[in-house]
Amino acid sequence: MSMKKSGIACLTLTVAVLIIIAGCHSDRVESVHSLYYWSTVFTISDQQKAFIDHHNISRIYLRYFDVVVDSHDEVMPNATCVFKSRVPDSTEVIPTVFIVNEVMRRQNDSLPELILRRVLQMSETNLVPMPKEIQIDCDWTQSTQQRYFEFLSHLHELTDAKGMTLSATIRLHQLALPVPPVDRGVLMVYNTGDVTRLDVSKPILDPKDIAPYIKWLPDYQLSLTEALPLFSWKVLFRGGKYVGIMHSADEYPVIEGDSIVLRQPCMDDIMQAKRMVECRDDIAREIILFDMNNNNITRFTDNEYEEIYHY
Repeated sequence: MSMKKSGIACLTLTVAVLIIIAGCHSDRVESVHSLYYWSTVFTISDQQKAFIDHHNISRIYLRYFDVVVDSHDEVMPNATCVFKSRVPDSTEVIPTVFIVNEVMRRQNDSLPELILRRVLQMSETNLVPMPKEIQIDCDWTQSTQQRYFEFLSHLHELTDAKGMTLSATIRLHQLALPVPPVDRGVLMVYNTGDVTRLDVSKPILDPKDIAPYIKWLPDYQLSLTEALPLFSWKVLFRGGKYVGIMHSADEYPVIEGDSIVLRQPCMDDIMQAKRMVECRDDIAREIILFDMNNNNITRFTDNEYEEIYHY
């Protein structure tokens, strides 16, 4: 593409984003301040406790466990969270269960009962008050939609009988698909680009990647809350080819000539994405940040976190 055409394309995107934002409500109101907790060990550091107190965090979406297909082709729980700290009295815990999409390719009629029973047992064992809500996280596709929706419908009957709400995460691409049978959704406004490409500098969050999905928001028939990213990735490339995300320094061998690039969302992109999503008038007045570890909650200043949390 020529520089002239590239400049026109960028200008067009900027104008489109400004039009979207201009149509949004401008009144700033207090929102519910929430966090995801996605580690396998639940322990609250002094920094995390200070963050919770300072920013009035009232909800923690705590990943209890994953559901995967094991090496014997059996559906099993995995990466169960170990509680080493008590949940702060000031916060509500919403147990969250991540289900690998491959699970939905297998018939397992008892899965809703098993998940609910395990969630309630873990809550009771770890002195977590009876949950008011359970959240399911699954990157379902059209090929697994029917079985996933049947699973959610069954689980919804079970949670409703106990006076509990059922929510589900909604990825941006899922806005173009049918609405899952749950009480509400959490729109995951991140992982918008291809992390495996060296030339994609903003794979976690890039407003231009969000823009095409905004058109689906007004007609999406489900109450939505937005989740925004704080996390970063160190990505290893070898000869320009993707090797993997380095969650620890020794996860992959690093040889001469390798490139380790840092991918993380900047404040401007977070705020722009936030305003784009808030163009839907009935978007819930709750912001969930992903996720609560020491590096993520110290990336920005206290004032910047407050800017993210407020409308």
